[in-house]
Amino acid sequence: MRLVLDTNVVISAFINPKGKPSQIVKLILERKAEICYNSVILSEYEGVMLRPKFSEKININDIRQFISLIGRIGLSYNPPTSRIRLPDESDHIFYDTARGSGSLLISGNIKHYPKVPFILLPDEFLKQINS
Repeated sequence: MRLVLDTNVVISAFINPKGKPSQIVKLILERKAEICYNSVILSEYEGVMLRPKFSEKININDIRQFISLIGRIGLSYNPPTSRIRLPDESDHIFYDTARGSGSLLISGNIKHYPKVPFILLPDEFLKQINS
């Protein structure tokens, strides 16, 4: 199973190691799921997690190790840009990467995306794989 993780899922995983997003990251680290990424997504992860509001909650070395690990174990995919309109155009990279690579997109903000079967909340994804 191939996944694209929205930045909010990655941040949540780092802030709350017992939460559902952490369970999803653990699946990737244990290689029970494959993460699909590209340089734009990795830059987004790092840029957002280095913001001052997260600096006391997230260790910068952990961020860099995670991003480095994704680059080693994940699947790099550079999608063509779709013409779909999204409330936040910066979300295009996640949507297009998931759609183009045949991945599930896991996001805590699914209202930012169209209602399509490949976009799931973390809780929905975990229920789906545990059933």
